[in-house]
Amino acid sequence: MPHDEAEMLLVRLLRLAEDLPGVEIGTSYGTPALKVAGKLFLRIKDAETLVLMAPMDEKERLIEMAPAIYYETDHYKGWPALLVRAMAIDDAELRHRVTEAWRQKASAKLRKLIA
Repeated sequence: MPHDEAEMLLVRLLRLAEDLPGVEIGTSYGTPALKVAGKLFLRIKDAETLVLMAPMDEKERLIEMAPAIYYETDHYKGWPALLVRAMAIDDAELRHRVTEAWRQKASAKLRKLIA
């Protein structure tokens, strides 16, 4: 993954997640990731693709509603992880998805801070 593109994507994600308490930068499978209390909720798969944690029913609904943005590969079938085309999603939608993924992994105490 070209360093500059991944870095730009990470900067975008951090900007969109700046209001979420407890967000930490980490790695997952050797790529940049966002975690809360050590729990992964989003990672950069490559310069074009994000992996967002999402409940299975939500994942299926999003893929059906917006296949130009959301998709899965065989590797992710059966897992609560949604692939996102980073350049196809606007900041408002991505902020919403990041927040929803964060909510799944954050403690009740942290979730109350943004309620």
